[in-house]
Amino acid sequence: MNTKHLQPGDYLKKILTARVYDVAIESALEPAKALSRRLHNKVLLKREDQQPVFSFKLRGAYNKMVQLTAAQLQQGVICASAGNHAQGVALSAHKLGTRAVVVMPTTTPQLKIEAVKALGGEVVLYGESYSDAYTHAAALEKQQGLTFVHPFDDPDVIAGQGTIAMEILRQHQGPLDAVFVAIGGGGLISGVANYIKAVRPEVRVIGVQMNDSDAMIQSVAAKKRVTLPDVGLFSDGTAVKLVGEETFRVASALVDDYITVDTDAVCAAIKDVFVDTRSIVEPAGALAVAAIKQYVATHKTRGETYAAILCGANMNFDRLRFVAERAGVGEEREALFAVTIPEARGSFRRLCELIGQLPGGPRNVTEFNYRISDAARAHVFVGLTTHGKGESPKIAENFGKHGFDTLDLTHDEMAKEHIRHMVGGHSSLAQDERLLRFVFPERPGALLKFLSLMRPNWNISLFHYRNQGADYGHILVGLQVPPADHKAFERFLDTLGYPYVEETANPAYRLFLQTR
Repeated sequence: MNTKHLQPGDYLKKILTARVYDVAIESALEPAKALSRRLHNKVLLKREDQQPVFSFKLRGAYNKMVQLTAAQLQQGVICASAGNHAQGVALSAHKLGTRAVVVMPTTTPQLKIEAVKALGGEVVLYGESYSDAYTHAAALEKQQGLTFVHPFDDPDVIAGQGTIAMEILRQHQGPLDAVFVAIGGGGLISGVANYIKAVRPEVRVIGVQMNDSDAMIQSVAAKKRVTLPDVGLFSDGTAVKLVGEETFRVASALVDDYITVDTDAVCAAIKDVFVDTRSIVEPAGALAVAAIKQYVATHKTRGETYAAILCGANMNFDRLRFVAERAGVGEEREALFAVTIPEARGSFRRLCELIGQLPGGPRNVTEFNYRISDAARAHVFVGLTTHGKGESPKIAENFGKHGFDTLDLTHDEMAKEHIRHMVGGHSSLAQDERLLRFVFPERPGALLKFLSLMRPNWNISLFHYRNQGADYGHILVGLQVPPADHKAFERFLDTLGYPYVEETANPAYRLFLQTR
């Protein structure tokens, strides 16, 4: 970027005179009541997810573009973006009546691609990250004589984003201990830090990055810009390999501290925001909330006031399944275990009884996966609700004391991502197996009722259950029922009273699970 470095006073003037409200709204600053109660600190949410393009990016884009000459606007603009800046540029171009070419990484969620097209932007997909898209956009800029609108490394863009801090300090004039800001390339935090340090320097500005996309943190530590070889793409809005020259300079001088968060923590934060607002933010939008939770846990604070900028809500609907799956583990309200039990009659029931008697009160089973595979031992994948952080080692130890060897998988990435879905397969031991899908009431004791009504000689050879947050759980059970017991088995099903569908003839079962 070829521009002279601006001083904080210069940025303050640029922020105060920024042109953003032709396209942006002054977003609300709302208390997160449930989260505040849990953390014993006041948490305020700056609702940039409510902007017309569901992110803050239109502020900086418009402030840059509205200052272009008539000749530049006639020629058109170009940008590189993972999605949110692209929408800001496309909307601004529509407002100003100019052409917008948008280069996006091929990994960009379809939701953002379609949104840019709907606003009249010309989408070009290139590369796997923002940095790849940027290189291609720079080439197209020269070829077509377009004006490049940088997503972060431009004083006018930075000033546009800084209007968020101006609004926060106007909307909340009481005590404010820290503002937490997600960092991708650094435009947002540069604008926010410039304004806050000029107006209320006692307020701490804390930057937040994903642990697998921490280019700014590494750069500040090295005192020079560091290019990451790869970036994690879960938080695609902050997946930047190299931060800007100007944003690095500003952040190095003005940002008080940095925090990294992981995927599970971000998923938990998305849930926290939903609980308080009934809105769903994208991963980048939840980084600040995840960081506040981590900050409070680390520093043991009480009675302080924090603001989190919810910087975007362009979430692909398909991704919600993953987020919901990981949110419980992220806030450590779910623990995962591999429990080894003797392959003997009554072991399954004894394990269930033990779960109901764990110290700390009753716990719901969130997941239970098992497939008979060994004549002597059975390995069961178990998920349990917890009452707080750090409980999983204690639960594992308790299982061990009662004769069940247990491996704590709560923080095992492969287990959370893959193994939990792969428990099963063909088994030569599963003779006379009948497969049934049951609907169980989602309450403690439902499984024990099932087990107590069963004949002791009907062995459970397969069990798959995952809590989906509904009033009823869907459970797949394999039972070894000798042909001579079929009539008795039908009576058992009638007595049980749970809705069921027999799946023994299901072709998928025959292909992947049935003994051969």
